[in-house]
Amino acid sequence: MTKIAILEDDPVISQMYRMKFESDGFDVRLADNGNRGVALVEDFQPDIILLDLQMPEMDGPEALAKIRKESWGRDIPVIVLTNLGKEESPKELEKLGIESYIVKADLTPRQVVARVKETLGLE
Repeated sequence: MTKIAILEDDPVISQMYRMKFESDGFDVRLADNGNRGVALVEDFQPDIILLDLQMPEMDGPEALAKIRKESWGRDIPVIVLTNLGKEESPKELEKLGIESYIVKADLTPRQVVARVKETLGLE
């Protein structure tokens, strides 16, 4: 089963994506802030991460930097899922190795699942 970690602080959004990914056969785990997200990724070892940029305690770029510093987190594909436009996002994101950048308002949950499957070569 394909494992996905969703690092998102909005419970309505994270539950919506959880239901959609679970209905498509994914094993889904959620974290509602950056600190919990880093711990989740280390423990769960997901196949892919959906990462919100604006979270409490530790933002998305900082959490991703911590994940990328560890051997267990260097190669996990990451898709940024945010309401910030790409031009508003922190520049260090590109250096941290992201696969894709999605503005939440631009894609339906079904389209996000399709993008994840495409990124993982599951389509």
